[in-house]
Amino acid sequence: MEALTMKPFLASIVFSLLGIIILLIAYFIIERLTPENTWNEISKNNNTALAIVFAAFIIGISMIISAAIHG
Repeated sequence: MEALTMKPFLASIVFSLLGIIILLIAYFIIERLTPENTWNEISKNNNTALAIVFAAFIIGISMIISAAIHG
């Protein structure tokens, strides 16, 4: 009985970790493709436009990962 209640919980944790790993990989790929260090540009130079673009990128990739995992 206990194994039945733990299976969805463990699946949720595994898929959440998988989604976070895929998101981080996508971020590092985009970081490599851009000519400047985007994190320094956002945090030190207060580049709001770049922060908005990266926020949209993260939300978009997260939605794609969610849809792919959910089915």
